[in-house]
Amino acid sequence: MIRRILYILAALVLATPVWAQAKGEQKGAAPGSFDFYVLALSWSPAYCANGGDKRSTEQCASGQSNGFVIHGLWPQFEHGYPIECPSDQTDLPKSVLETAHRLFPDDRLAEHEWKRHGTCTARAPADYLSDVAAARQHIAIPAAFLQPKSEVSLAPIDVEKAFSDINPGLTSSMMSVACSKGELQEVRICFTRDVKSFRACPEIEG
Repeated sequence: MIRRILYILAALVLATPVWAQAKGEQKGAAPGSFDFYVLALSWSPAYCANGGDKRSTEQCASGQSNGFVIHGLWPQFEHGYPIECPSDQTDLPKSVLETAHRLFPDDRLAEHEWKRHGTCTARAPADYLSDVAAARQHIAIPAAFLQPKSEVSLAPIDVEKAFSDINPGLTSSMMSVACSKGELQEVRICFTRDVKSFRACPEIEG
């Protein structure tokens, strides 16, 4: 694969830490007992240029023009988050694999996200994937992130503004930008449980 380093959108701000999911991981929590969702959109060029091509040949194959891709839809508590909850359906059934393939950049990622996060929703696999699709369809991607042809330097606050400018109702208090070593990693956006509206999420934004 050709390293597409010039396609990485760099978010260069001194003293801006890598954003991590909130502390308070609760493994095996009761399914369905969460407060809101976080849609994580991964910046694929940075992922692929920094070792992702070895982990996901499907996502990073030569000729792919991925920009933002779905990392996952994560149930969250106001403080912390559940993972790997008890479920009779620990694997995605064959009947939904085609849907998962359309949503996620890599089939193994889809399986991982269901096991780690989807099982905590108390939703059937098909319904969880429907929520993933609804959240993604709710988000418009700013033009600056649609197949950029050269390296661009932006502050995280500018990335947030670009998203809020074209997504009515979305404010900086409802999202967070993750950066690592001066490169954009993810944009994470908070949704209500019904995936119909954005909502504030102080712990995530913080």
